[in-house]
Amino acid sequence: MPYTCTARLLAVALFAVAPLTPSFAQSKDAEPASRAVNDAFLKTLPFNDRADFEDARRGFIATLPDGIVPGPTGKPAFNTKQYDFLKSDQVPATVNPSLWRQAQLNAINGLFKVTERVYQVRGIDLANLTIIEGDTGLILIDPLLSNETARAALDLYLKNRPAKPVAAVIYSHSHADHFGGAKGVITEDDAKSGKVKVIAPDGFMEHAVAENVIAGNAMSRRAQYQFGSALPVGDRAQIDTGLGKALAMGSISLIPPNDVIKQSYETRKIDGVEIEFHLVPGSEAPSEMIMYFPQFRLLNMAEDATHNMHNLYTLRGAEIRDGRLWSRYISEAIARYGDKTDAVIAQHHWPMWGNERIVAYLGKQRDLYKFIHDQTVRLLNHGLTPTEIAEQLKLPPSLANDWASRGYYGSLSHNAKAVYQFYLGWYNANPADLNPLPRAEEAKKQVEYMGGAEAAIKRAREDYKAGQYRWVASVMSKLVFADPANREARELGADALEQLGYQSETATWRNAYLLGALELRKGVGPQPPALVNAELLKGISIDLAFDFLGVRLNAAKAEGKKIVINWTFTDLNQTYVMNLENSALTHTAGKLSDNADASVTLTRAALDAITLKQRTFLGSVLTGDVSVGGNPFKLRELFGLLDEFSTGFEIVEPKKAVE
Repeated sequence: MPYTCTARLLAVALFAVAPLTPSFAQSKDAEPASRAVNDAFLKTLPFNDRADFEDARRGFIATLPDGIVPGPTGKPAFNTKQYDFLKSDQVPATVNPSLWRQAQLNAINGLFKVTERVYQVRGIDLANLTIIEGDTGLILIDPLLSNETARAALDLYLKNRPAKPVAAVIYSHSHADHFGGAKGVITEDDAKSGKVKVIAPDGFMEHAVAENVIAGNAMSRRAQYQFGSALPVGDRAQIDTGLGKALAMGSISLIPPNDVIKQSYETRKIDGVEIEFHLVPGSEAPSEMIMYFPQFRLLNMAEDATHNMHNLYTLRGAEIRDGRLWSRYISEAIARYGDKTDAVIAQHHWPMWGNERIVAYLGKQRDLYKFIHDQTVRLLNHGLTPTEIAEQLKLPPSLANDWASRGYYGSLSHNAKAVYQFYLGWYNANPADLNPLPRAEEAKKQVEYMGGAEAAIKRAREDYKAGQYRWVASVMSKLVFADPANREARELGADALEQLGYQSETATWRNAYLLGALELRKGVGPQPPALVNAELLKGISIDLAFDFLGVRLNAAKAEGKKIVINWTFTDLNQTYVMNLENSALTHTAGKLSDNADASVTLTRAALDAITLKQRTFLGSVLTGDVSVGGNPFKLRELFGLLDEFSTGFEIVEPKKAVE
């Protein structure tokens, strides 16, 4: 059936990447050069500043008794105990001390009081659950990534506070770690009936799944590198994501909103609590909003101001974010709420209290993204290329010494390259780089020019001893792409990546380096099963599903073929003409063709049942849920032209041939 792959990708692309447990016995200790890099951090940053630790622990009430949230398959959805090693103030040589500090802060978990009637559960998923006590019920902001962690967070609150029903759920933005646990705290009937208000920013449903569908397979694989979800936990492995501890490994849901914020500023009074919503689209997410609570003098910055430098470009892959616009939204928040705010929270990390501190913090967050944007654009206008800008750009001391501006999740390097791409794209204007050879072919020529693999490895070993890990990793990557079976190159390349991971202050870089090292040594590990998720299907429009079919079309197989299919969805009162011609699959809504090869009539429910593998396409025809007129073999022929994507494609070695 044509939609199986679409739904399968949703199950993995929206961060739901199951944990793998490869042996890390081959990992090595930190080399002297890595120890020197990490020692330098201890001397250059204000580690005696403990204000963040005081803020992160303030208002603590309770945490999970055993630290474990059970998962849907018998394995934990989240396990806080596996991070107990972070309680030591003795930083291992295999971890950057600045990142160790951030990982310690993110490991502080449990239920916390922020201010009167405002609570947060932090540290049992990537994001935070914020709980506002209304007059008669609870207002929940961002029900985490999984149903299991969201339920555990709410239960933890209910065990320690007077029990009240859920009156409203608010999604701050369209990323799955902020809506995926909705069914853990309310039912879909609650939302459909209006019993529970479900509020989201304009465009939420469109963006909640859209960016993860068309390129979803690639994103899900790359997310393993970004979040370290395929790594074990430990001081030579995954310790953090920078933005939070780790991804929950539970079930994901999506309950559509029944109230959408459409204007730049809108106010709602929910169960006696006044909330002013401010839309900030195109900042950290394409659909996002911040919230101000005048009764509590509380500002919720969603994910636009957190305790680290965020991503203008996310390593898993997504549209570039506009740093200029992001900075402007923070500036607007300061102007509108700055003198009226005594506490600021976000949907990641810990709160901050005190008006003067808050305004200073928001000012630095504002200036951080504006600095990255403006200085990158200044240098590109001088003709510098992305790598040259990334190498040259340095934060001013006022930002570099600010913990909340450090690059634990985003980095100055890849954010600067993002700004370059935002304005100028991938091409650096040097014609020599306009049409380079494919990687494997180029690598073979480069190795030949180096005097062969043996000579290159001999020189690289000397550079490795000298701590030139960036160069060694690059050269060994050329050797591996020239000859993936070269064991010596793979091992030396892995060693270099591992040392880079140990040095990295950016958690996402550390995770990427260490997973790259693991896959060079052991190959791509077993991939998680792709489970179709019924809730996430709600976010896929018919247009998006058909667009994804076009992405799956194998052009070579389709060459010279012309097929026209009519589609009628009786419950939606929608019709589509699908046209295959010139090795391109297109569709037009609102029409039917008089010359269609076949016509399919069905409901959206029938489509979803087939997608969820609750029934087959043929079985649906036999039961009358789907009818096919004209030539059904043309429909079968079309589906035979569609690719199935591998969830475990190669990254640190050549991709196997794609037909």
